[in-house]
Amino acid sequence: MTMSADPKGKGFGWLKWPVRVVVLVVVLLLGPLGVLAFGDLDLDTHWRVASRASSGQAPNPREEPTALVLVYGARAHNWRGAFGIHSWIATKRRDAAQYTVYQVIGWNTYSGRPAVAVRRGPPDLLWYGAQPELLLEHRGPGVDALIDRIEVAVAVYPYANEYRVWPGPNSNTFTAFVARRVPELGLDLPPTAIGKDYLSDGQVVDCMPSGTGWQVSVYGLLGLGLAREEGIELNILGLAVGIDFKDLALRLPGIGWLGVLPRG
Repeated sequence: MTMSADPKGKGFGWLKWPVRVVVLVVVLLLGPLGVLAFGDLDLDTHWRVASRASSGQAPNPREEPTALVLVYGARAHNWRGAFGIHSWIATKRRDAAQYTVYQVIGWNTYSGRPAVAVRRGPPDLLWYGAQPELLLEHRGPGVDALIDRIEVAVAVYPYANEYRVWPGPNSNTFTAFVARRVPELGLDLPPTAIGKDYLSDGQVVDCMPSGTGWQVSVYGLLGLGLAREEGIELNILGLAVGIDFKDLALRLPGIGWLGVLPRG
């Protein structure tokens, strides 16, 4: 028996899907590669000497009696910043004289310390030279109750002693976990928050971080989400792409939000 040529390629149709996946991943990598080539990344400064000074964005707690919840994100250090951000949460109760900052710091685990770090002080420090962006702010009446719930969520975070840069659990996994436990925050993490789709305890289905929709995700490597805040977002190997209908913007890997209107 001889095999004849298949001019329409039907005999090798199974090859099409792997090729399409590879092509899609390559296309998704164009965003991070573009940021690496043309973005404002510091690729020279060693992390030991990179600035950790306050960016001066947050209200002075001694001058602002109102209760506050602030969520920040800043590009990861060096080339990693082309792919994603590091995110953290800061709170200040009414009349408190300082902020409390919650975040996951991966290198803590190298010395046997918990990955979850809690400190008092400025909430808006540069992340090793990278300028933080305010992702969310809540202030005023009812915020102290939100802070109560944030503290409970931090206490039950299941990966307090674990860390993986990719696909998670990492700093963005932590921020997203807290947001899911406190959906009143309405936190819309950007597509550059790699690790946000790493669901806890092996779950495959959970709400989106904003609490306004749902997602399916397999260990943060493959997933699909639909929500009022985030819009529709596809995640392949941690690279997220989608359309934010609410803000009329694209959600692009490496780049983040790309729209013509201010985010609201």
